[in-house]
Amino acid sequence: MPSLFKQIQAGTVWDFHGGIHPPARKTQTNQKPIATLPMPDRLYIPLRQHIGVPGQLLVQIGQRVLKGQALTSADNSMAVPVHAPTSGVVLSIAPHTSPHPSALPELTLVLAPDGLDEWRVREPLNISHCDKVQLLNRIQDSGIAGMGGAGFPTHLKSGVAQPVDYLIINAVECEPYISADDLLMQEAATTIVKGIDILCRLLSPKAVLIGIEDDKPIATAAMKAACSQREHYYVRTVPTKYPSGGEKQLIQLLTNKEVPNGRRPIDIGIVMQNVGTAFAVAQAVLDDHPLISRIVTVAGDTLSQQQNVLALLGTPVSDLLDACGFQPEHKQRIIMGGPMMGFTLPDLSVPVVKTTNCILAPTVAELPAATEEMDCIRCSACADACPASLLPQQLLWYSKARDNEKLAEYNLADCIECGACAYVCPSEIPLVQYYRVAKADIREQQREALKAEQAKARFEARNERLEREKQERLERNQQLAAARQQQQTSGAGNAVADALARIKAKQAQAAPQDEQNKAQILAERELKKQQAREYQQQKAQQQAVEEHAEQHSQTPATSNSTDSKAAAVAAAIARAQAKKAAQKPEQLIKPAQSVDEMNKPVRAAEADPRKAAIAAAIARAKAKQQAQTETESETKTETETTAPLIAADAVNKSAVESNAASAIEDPRKAAVAAALARAKAKKQANAEPTEQTEASTTDPVVPETVVAETVVAEDPRKAAIAAAIARAKARKQADSENS
Repeated sequence: MPSLFKQIQAGTVWDFHGGIHPPARKTQTNQKPIATLPMPDRLYIPLRQHIGVPGQLLVQIGQRVLKGQALTSADNSMAVPVHAPTSGVVLSIAPHTSPHPSALPELTLVLAPDGLDEWRVREPLNISHCDKVQLLNRIQDSGIAGMGGAGFPTHLKSGVAQPVDYLIINAVECEPYISADDLLMQEAATTIVKGIDILCRLLSPKAVLIGIEDDKPIATAAMKAACSQREHYYVRTVPTKYPSGGEKQLIQLLTNKEVPNGRRPIDIGIVMQNVGTAFAVAQAVLDDHPLISRIVTVAGDTLSQQQNVLALLGTPVSDLLDACGFQPEHKQRIIMGGPMMGFTLPDLSVPVVKTTNCILAPTVAELPAATEEMDCIRCSACADACPASLLPQQLLWYSKARDNEKLAEYNLADCIECGACAYVCPSEIPLVQYYRVAKADIREQQREALKAEQAKARFEARNERLEREKQERLERNQQLAAARQQQQTSGAGNAVADALARIKAKQAQAAPQDEQNKAQILAERELKKQQAREYQQQKAQQQAVEEHAEQHSQTPATSNSTDSKAAAVAAAIARAQAKKAAQKPEQLIKPAQSVDEMNKPVRAAEADPRKAAIAAAIARAKAKQQAQTETESETKTETETTAPLIAADAVNKSAVESNAASAIEDPRKAAVAAALARAKAKKQANAEPTEQTEASTTDPVVPETVVAETVVAEDPRKAAIAAAIARAKARKQADSENS
């Protein structure tokens, strides 16, 4: 048995399951040349005209564009750009009714042609000096997608990495009315072959198979003539049968190979391209002519002139119909595509796109509308006509029940939506519509499942990242802790030395202050010692005075010599007090001294006269001790000054005793008398010796309180002398009163 390639070379053609034979109705258009339409007033250019995603918009509203200028950029492998079909101004970029069975609006650019048809700068490529990457980039940048109806990006199908055995050029127009590819092959066979050469340069196939139906003899002859100089280019005619133009069906016809379920033709070493796609590739590479127009069959009995026209992409369907003499009738239907796989347009503003190959305007009698759907009678005619060997009846039930699992089990994805099952159905059931709805539901569920899977993957990746970051932080912290511990261990001696240095510095700073504190403490100690010694002396003197007072109180009738000594002691005490008052004048002249402080000795004397007398004696002893430390000159002067007073005291012994007794009896009077005495003593000390005597004898009438206050304000020392004089006078007065 000869090999498969030998059979293909021999011209063997195989068959596929099912298929139907509707009336062709091509003779109205395939006998006329391709017409050129006048420039429309507006071009509606959808930004997405293929399977994939739209490109990035490059122009703005109000911008003038040139013919062939890119309106979008191919920033994704599944994106191909669209180009300006002619020069003009961009009027708007807004949603517009799409050329799709759903008629959902898509973003569309509205271009107002300026009539100049001015081209942009074009840069053709030399195939002999181009590599595959340059060719694929030119194909993508020219916006070429499959023109057979699917619209798959051509650069992806032509840039496969798997080895290719056969490149099949699909020139089979199996659907009624459509003759666009037939006319293209008749008029541009040479350009088509050049496009096939470029595809072979990219794919390097073993052979090229060009399939043409046997009802296109002129096109077949033109293609054979164009391929006569190419080795391994085989033009094969296939029987007219619908849908022999399907991808899997044509592969089976030409190679007797079946594409496995869920697989692609490249998986069995086959790549298929449409004949119109090959023509567009040749124009893009050789002439730098992007895909901006295509041949469209305009047919139907409501048209006065049915023909194939070269229409710019974006041309409204209404302009095509008007150019062909459209005469609408009641309940007129306009179909984009063939009568088997086409769809009814919602309005005539829908534009021509890259996958548009036919516009039908049939009458009601020519193509009756679908009648009311009836129940399935299980005739199995649909299963017999299905070219994909499916069970349309089962798929219908599961589609109505929305049982997606069963639909997948019965291979709904293999349905090519050819409409053969609906064409033969006696119950007028629109099977293809049910299948399309079911496919849309499945795609939506798959899309949601994919989103959920991606979200799950992102969540798991996030958790892994957080856990990884946590472990990294833990390891980093451990490393830092180990480094700190090592640093502390290695630098322990330095730390101790630093601590000792800081302590020494603090001690050095504190040393001067410690010396000052020490000197202050020593001074305070010496002061306390001095005070203690003085206290001991005062205590000893107090004891001596107390003993003397006791002796004086026990022997009231002492001799005159004892009285003279007492008077001398009293005078000395008065001098000492005067001297002490001179050393601390600020304490004696305190104008703000309170009455309570002045009355403290008076209240103490009132409380206990004996204690008052003892206190006075102690004060006199202290004054005597201080008087002894004075200089000899002061002592002599004071002695000379007070000598008359001592004599007077000795003469008035009895007066002193009586005065002391009266002082003990009345302490207030004693205090007043002492003050008067001090004032008089001060007054006498200020005067000359002669003046003192005169003052004492000639001025007895001066009030003693006034004199005392004046003397005290002048000099405290003299106050002590005045006090002694006052006491002498007091004793004298007391003696006179007693006598």
